[in-house]
Amino acid sequence: MHPFRILPFVSALCVTAVSAVRADDSITYEGKEGPGKGKHLVFLAGDEEYRSEEGLPMLAKILSQRHGFHCTVLFSVNDEGEIDPDNQKSLSNPEALDKADAIVMLLRFRNWEPEAFKHFDAAVARGVPIIGLRTSTHAFNGNDHGKFGKDVLGEQWVSHWGRHKSEATRGVIEDSAKEEPILRGVIDVFGDSDVYEAYPPEDARVLLRGAVLKGMGHDDPPADYMKKRSTDKQEQGVNDPMMAVAWTRVVKNDAGTENKIFCTTLGAATDLQSEDLRRLVVNAVFWGLGMEVPEKANVEYVDPFHPSKYGFKSFRTGIKPADHALGKSLPAREDQ
Repeated sequence: MHPFRILPFVSALCVTAVSAVRADDSITYEGKEGPGKGKHLVFLAGDEEYRSEEGLPMLAKILSQRHGFHCTVLFSVNDEGEIDPDNQKSLSNPEALDKADAIVMLLRFRNWEPEAFKHFDAAVARGVPIIGLRTSTHAFNGNDHGKFGKDVLGEQWVSHWGRHKSEATRGVIEDSAKEEPILRGVIDVFGDSDVYEAYPPEDARVLLRGAVLKGMGHDDPPADYMKKRSTDKQEQGVNDPMMAVAWTRVVKNDAGTENKIFCTTLGAATDLQSEDLRRLVVNAVFWGLGMEVPEKANVEYVDPFHPSKYGFKSFRTGIKPADHALGKSLPAREDQ
């Protein structure tokens, strides 16, 4: 196992560096009756490109209303309490992490205030399971936490292996993982984001590989050109072998506890329109918490879901966490 250093951001100086927390800077979904009752999931949304601020509330609604988990979603916000993915220093209501039983995250190059890291590090040190999506492989900037992706999730940012915004991803179940409980009910995974170049460590259990497609459609054929690997500059077929796009591992941290890890390089809000990708993430929560994975988890949307296309500067402005409340949904965009 690869240890992860938990950094003790506990000094009084660090505590005073963070702004006061607003009560409406996050959103909580009380769990209905279900197997997850009594378990608290904390979702960390904060990336500039893949619209985690839209995809994670949708997943939290499913896990709370379909499966009974108590779910809290934290965001990057501005001084007005509006969701601002470009504010890399912000994590709203980090104290919610103190009661997290599991973390679901989609972060990109965050540089939080020390107080936020204090709560995150303490949760990791407790041994909570971590479900990391897409850019969580490069969740943080800086020397202190910049190795989180590699050391904990099992990979860091390497490159776009498929051509960005022109070659989509079809998930292909690894032969050796077909009987894994975490893949129950998972058959057809598709994402309109591209395959990342990724080399999970030997202790990882690869679940899915990503077929790079010739276009952006679900039924497009696999691409068949050559690429140079970033690791050794040797050429290989873009799908020979296919890159890993989902895996699990167990990591021992410096506190002496173990974190069960699920990581997928899929996870853009538009990717999560794939029913079986949503099911895989829901299954990962059950797996991480040591619970029986449903035979076919209910992942039907709770409220209508109209995700924004991914891209920098593509986030909706003026949106507050309360706009993601139960019974509310963001309308389909006319500008995309």
